[in-house]
Formats: sequence, structure tokens, C-alpha cells
Amino acid sequence: MSFFERQARARRNTTRLVVLFGLAVACIVALVVLGVMVFLGGGPRAMAVAAVGTLAVIGLGSLYRVASLRGGGARVAAEMGGTFVPEDSSDPQLRRLRNVVEEMAIASGVPMPALFVLEQEPGINAFAAGYSPSDAAVAVTRGALERLNRDELQGVIAHEFSHVLNGDMRLNIRLMGVLFGILMLGLIGRKILVHGGGGGGRGRSVGLVLVMALVCTLVGYAGLFFGRMIKAGVSRSREVLADASAVQFTRQTQGLAGALKKIAGVESGSRLQERADAEEVSHMLFGDGTGLRGLFATHPPILERIRALDPAFDGEALGRLKARWRERPPDGLDEDVRLGLAGAGAAAGALPAAHASLAVTPPMVSAHVAAPQDEDWARAGAIVDAIPDPLRQAARRRDMVVPLLLALLFDGDREVRGRQREEIAARLGPAVAEAAEHLRAEELAELHPMQRLPLAQLAFPVLRLRPRPELGDFLDVVHAMTHADSRVCLFEYCLGRLLQVQVMESLDPGRYARFGRRKAGNVKREFALMLAVVAQAGHGDDAEAARRAYLAGLQRVLPRDHAPYAPPAEGVQALDAVWEPLDRLDPLAKEVMVEAITDAALHDGRISVAESELLRTICGVLHCPLPPVLER
Repeated sequence: MSFFERQARARRNTTRLVVLFGLAVACIVALVVLGVMVFLGGGPRAMAVAAVGTLAVIGLGSLYRVASLRGGGARVAAEMGGTFVPEDSSDPQLRRLRNVVEEMAIASGVPMPALFVLEQEPGINAFAAGYSPSDAAVAVTRGALERLNRDELQGVIAHEFSHVLNGDMRLNIRLMGVLFGILMLGLIGRKILVHGGGGGGRGRSVGLVLVMALVCTLVGYAGLFFGRMIKAGVSRSREVLADASAVQFTRQTQGLAGALKKIAGVESGSRLQERADAEEVSHMLFGDGTGLRGLFATHPPILERIRALDPAFDGEALGRLKARWRERPPDGLDEDVRLGLAGAGAAAGALPAAHASLAVTPPMVSAHVAAPQDEDWARAGAIVDAIPDPLRQAARRRDMVVPLLLALLFDGDREVRGRQREEIAARLGPAVAEAAEHLRAEELAELHPMQRLPLAQLAFPVLRLRPRPELGDFLDVVHAMTHADSRVCLFEYCLGRLLQVQVMESLDPGRYARFGRRKAGNVKREFALMLAVVAQAGHGDDAEAARRAYLAGLQRVLPRDHAPYAPPAEGVQALDAVWEPLDRLDPLAKEVMVEAITDAALHDGRISVAESELLRTICGVLHCPLPPVLER
């Protein structure tokens, strides 16, 4: 199943979930109205008031809970007791975690998520939270860091990244909101029952109020019962898909299977012991965090998950592991040394020459979206290792991350670069402009084209830690730099746009994270404009070659239309009008769009490294993350 098919399936699941919860809420309202009619003898007006009041309680409770989580993944992780993992941590377990997540982010083409650790939890567990990849947070328990070796930790992180890529996180937050709203009805009824009889009045009205409070309590908790059943059923199916995606990411089953075996074999398992509210986030966890069984189980049985990866594993093998680990609990770092994993990253994977041409096809590219494979892990390791140490350090320093990202946007033309420097100095000060220019001249000038986007990915989590007003100034500078002159190249423009999108989404994640529903026929003008700009950028002064490239892309996405090739006079700046409509395309329409853009970039069947990075950047803006290896 491709990324776009998974996205379409996630959208259908979201719709189905909305319908199921809508039916549950309707049943709750009907039961409350029935209670008013039976116990109070209320007429139509009283029943209408009861219906509106019940909907208001559930709706306002849900809105309150979702609003409380608008901070995205970091807010959820902090509420769960997570401690932020600093970029310069000296803890070997945390450094290993950061290295694994960095490789995963680059291999999958998504921004590096914020990292948290649940320090007081000895069980093996993890979760991903947020509305979109731009505000994602990944949290792991200290038990996972202590017990899992590097391959097993990689399997767990790959499982969580599948939730990030498949749109599961936003559904998780909405589930928390709806269930909280249903719970509110029962909580209000219970509070009235506990405190309502303490007053002096004993009249009929007080009795009726207590009866209705009892009805609300029973109905509210009955609704919560069925809501949790729905949540558990949805969660179990998504966990199976996430396990399969994790195997696809890592291309081996031993790591994920080993992590699950340790959950089944060590005494602490995957239970969250320090959180009384673990049930609220049980559907987000890697392993069962609550011990619920049957209809309320949010995860398939642990042996079932293991056997899907290792069919030969059975109860007898599990018994031997339990006996061994009872005597000596597993130590992940020691296992790394024994297995030769200590300090290991992805296998070496040389980067192609900067001026090389790559042989790809549009279906190959679309199938590769959010689907990293062996070569991507290898190249992710090569990319990280080849980034000069001063740049890696700058990406992890809060005082240097802004100059670093702005330095990536400097134009090759000296005159344009001078205007860009003036924009930085006017908005952020001469010191930032000088630091950015120094980085560009001393460190970035010789950077391989395939390292620019990953460097921005690594720097993004540090950028979003800057104060909100500073991020607003940063966005202003990015916009000014990418519009400093019509000669700004397409890659620099798209990189600037990608930074703007990611920062805006991290500042207000709930506003921007949603599935698109538009069809290709509704954005014909935007398609034509995007293809014209990409074709013109890829073929320089050869207007005829650019026209053929444009027509190749148009034929794939709009085969019955005959929009003439008309590159805009304002150049890349014309793309300001196309991003939002194209990003709101239906997932399957986006798949065709990616293939059409690829066609326009390589109508001759080959693509340069620079063009491949442009394609990856455009896809990043449109939320179709491309791994670093396009060729096979």
C-alpha cells in the first residue's frame, strides 16, 4: 500500500470514526431525553432543552480538551510527564536515541521531531504525538532506552514514524477530545450526586434533580464504555499497520520483534506505572500501557504481534526468555557492544556526484513517497556523516540555528545576495546577517546539494524552540529573502516556502493539519502554473525543451486539457498562489500530481541531483515526504 493509499484510507477511517462517534452521541442524547420524559414527565420543550444541554456539555468538553492540546506533540508529551531531550545531552542512551531518530527523519524525508523521555517509567513503551510532522514529538520511556539495543530501538522508532507519516497522530488527539466530552456528562452527574444531597432542601425538585443526575451519570459512563470500545477497535487495526510499516522502513524484522519479545519477557512489560491517566493515551502507545483486555484492548495480543514477525516463536521460547531475563535483565548498551552495534549508524552509502544524472520514472518516485528502503538508510547515514561538524553544531545551537537556515537561502548572484543581507540586517540585526554570511561563505559554499535539505530538517526542532515573536520575524525575513529578486532560483524559493510552512504549522498545528479533498479538475490553473515553472527552471533558455517537459507533465495529470505553455513573467514568485490549492488535493490526486511534476523535471528520463533535491523540496511543501534515494 502506497503513502497516498494509506492517506486515503486514513481519511476514510476518520470519516467512519466521526460517524460512529456521532451515532454514540446521538444515542446518549436520546437516552437523556428519554430520562427527562420518563422521570420528569417533561414535554417537548423540556426534552429539547435536555437535548441541547447534553450536546453542549459533550461539544464544549471535547472542544476544551482539543484546545488544551493545540500545542501539538510537545504539549501531549509534557502532559504525560515527558522530559525534553536536549540537543547536547551527554547521556549515552539519549545520544543513541537522537542518532536513531535523526537517521529516521532524513531517511523518511520528514522534519526531525522533538524528543522526550518518560524518566520514571521502567516499562518499554513509546508514543508519537502531534497534528502533523511539523509539530510531532516522539517520547520513549527510560525502560525502553535501558532495555532495548540499537536495532530494537530503531524498530520502535520506525513504528512511531509510521504513525507520523500516516496521519494517525491527529486522529489520536481528536479521539482524546471526543472521549473527554462524553466523559464530562458522567462526571457532572456524579458531582451532583455526591454534593447535591448536602443542602437543606428535601423537596420534590431536589429529588428530581438527583434522579436526572443519576441518569446523566449512567448514560455518560455507558457512552464512555462504547466510546472506548470504538477507540480500542480502531487502535488495534492501526497498530497492525504500524508494525508492518516499521518492517518496511527498517527492512528487517529482528529489531521490532526483539522489542516486542522484551515487552513480553521482562517483568515491567510495557505498563505505564507512574501515570494514573494512562488510559487516555493508551491508543497512542507502542505497547499496551494499561493492561486492559478483550473489547477494551488497544493493542493486539503481544504473542500475536511477535508471531506476525517471527512465526517460529512460541510460548515455550517466551518462557525461556523470561527465565533468563529474570536472573539478568537485558541491558541495551551492553547488547550493542556484544552485537557490534555500538556507535553504529546506517551502512555507508556514498552520495552521487553533484553533477550526476539519475535514472528515475514518475511511478518510481510516487511509490517512494514516505516509503524509505535500505538505500535510504544507507544514504541517510552518509548524509549525516558528511555534513561538516561546524554545521551540525550550528543546527543544534539555539543562537546559531536562525543564521544557519537563512544562510541556506542566499542566492548565487552577488547583487541579489546583497539585498538579502540587507533584509536580514534590517529585521534581525547586523550580527545575524554577518553570522549568516559567514556560514554561507565558509561552510555552506562546498556543501553537497543533497545535504542542504537534511541540514534544514535537523535544524528545525531547535528553530521551533525560539520565542514566538522571533519566529514571526524569522518568517518575515524568509519571505523577504525569497522575494528579493525575480532571479531567486526555484530551489531557494521552495526551501524558503518549506521553512514557512513548517514554522506556521508548528505555531498553530490544529489549524493546518487536515486531509485534502479537492480533485485535480478543480485546480487546473494551479497545475499548469506549477508545471510551467518547474519546466522552465529545469531547461534554462531552451524554450522548446521546456515546452515539451511541460506538456509531458500536463498529459499525465490533465490528459484531456490543452492549456498552452505560458511561463509566468514573475518567475517563481507566481507559485505563491498555487501551494494552498495543491496541498488540499485528495491523497490519490496528489499521487498523480507528484508524477506530473516528476515528468516535467525529467521528460528525457533522467534527472540531475539538483533537480532531484528541487523535487524533494516541492514534495515537502505539499506534505509528500520523499526519501533521499530516488534512483534504484
